[in-house]
Amino acid sequence: MSVSPDLQYGPDGLPRSWGGSDALLRDYYDTEWGLPVRDEHGLYERLSLEAFQSGLSWVTILRKRPAFREAFAQFDPEVVAGFGDADVARLMADAGIVRNRLKVDATIANARATVALRERGGLPELVWSYLPETTPEPMSWAEVPTWSPESKALSKRLKAEGFRFVGPTTMYALMSAIGMVDTHLMGSHRRACSGLWPA
Repeated sequence: MSVSPDLQYGPDGLPRSWGGSDALLRDYYDTEWGLPVRDEHGLYERLSLEAFQSGLSWVTILRKRPAFREAFAQFDPEVVAGFGDADVARLMADAGIVRNRLKVDATIANARATVALRERGGLPELVWSYLPETTPEPMSWAEVPTWSPESKALSKRLKAEGFRFVGPTTMYALMSAIGMVDTHLMGSHRRACSGLWPA
């Protein structure tokens, strides 16, 4: 198998696409990123965090994830869907999270949209219906797509269902994070970890 020259090597000597020098990123890369997520709660949380990550580094979001979980009722869509003005004020005063009003409002709106989708199959069924037939095999970061026809179509569908901060690039990041596409660089020790794609 060909190996990407862009791979990073951590203290353990294992080749990774990223996160080699940061323990938090390295743990996330090794234990979560790229593994399938097919439950409503898990998808809603990842959708929310990807939205908050827009314009920021992922490590910033990871460091704040415990505070996000506490602030947003462990990302229970049923609970967040019932958030009102007092909750918004509380969230905007919470220094532990990213205090962006548009993203806070979007997270609440997306909870309501998630609950509403239950009548039509649910969020997991909708998201996974856009699983592509092929996945990238990137040898360099320049070869990792930032969007795909599927992420564009998923974005359009979610927006039609009332979701916000779900642009094609954000949806492609989500698809990578939950294993719908494998964007691990070739030669990474986590390549093919989803079980959906060959190494």
